Amino acid sequence: MAGVGDARERARAAHGLIDDYQAAIGELSRIRREALEQLLAGGMTQAQIAELLEMSRSRVSQLLSAGTRPERAFLGTGRLTVAIGGKQEAGRRDPGDVLSAESFAAYNALAELARSVGLDASYEVVPPPGFVHLNRPNLIVLTSPRLLPFVGQVMESDPHVRFASDDRGWYLMDGETEYRSPRDDGHSADYGYIGRLPRPDNKGSFLYLAGTHAQGTLGAAQFVADNLAQLHKELKNRRFSTIIRCEYDANNPRKILACERVTPLYRHES
Repeated sequence: MAGVGDARERARAAHGLIDDYQAAIGELSRIRREALEQLLAGGMTQAQIAELLEMSRSRVSQLLSAGTRPERAFLGTGRLTVAIGGKQEAGRRDPGDVLSAESFAAYNALAELARSVGLDASYEVVPPPGFVHLNRPNLIVLTSPRLLPFVGQVMESDPHVRFASDDRGWYLMDGETEYRSPRDDGHSADYGYIGRLPRPDNKGSFLYLAGTHAQGTLGAAQFVADNLAQLHKELKNRRFSTIIRCEYDANNPRKILACERVTPLYRHES
């Protein structure tokens, strides 16, 4: 590093390495804290843990009360990218790609959640016809296969839940049970999918949140935000899927009033 002659290149290289090392230290801190919590849950005392790690008891207490929260691993290990399916503006000669207000609110909910556990997040719009790049780490994908048909193909690996469509619109299925959106019948409620799916290159996975309508996508994001610690405790970073039902304010569709699971947390075979 010191041998890099150009100061600009040396600054860029050092900056990149600092970011990489900080991310690695954050992930190691999370792993350590999670292990300490597991040791406590298994019956060890803080004094015994201190002896095991050759540190003071006060230092063990400090590590348990500070540092990176273990549940952040449910989201990722570094800066998150949230890919959101977009659609073209209607009624314009030269239409651009736009997001629904609910989808962007879903991103904001996830970004705020990420910040609360020490992660940064950014978003990108996936324009029609929805060819999203899935082979990358720390990826969250939002919106239904209607906007992202390639993700719909990846969902075929889910042995329990899938999206389907007919002349009445899109809906979710758990086996042979149909979950059709109450919104289609004039009610202020929708269904959403939450799952961790395999990357096409089989070198990892991505988190996928999608509703039968935009409110379901927002509800799925709100459910993750409200239940992150429990989801991590039960699933870690294993592949899974579930369906949630959310209710929203009829006068403000971007305000989620309640969310609940309507199916089990299905764990997929690896």
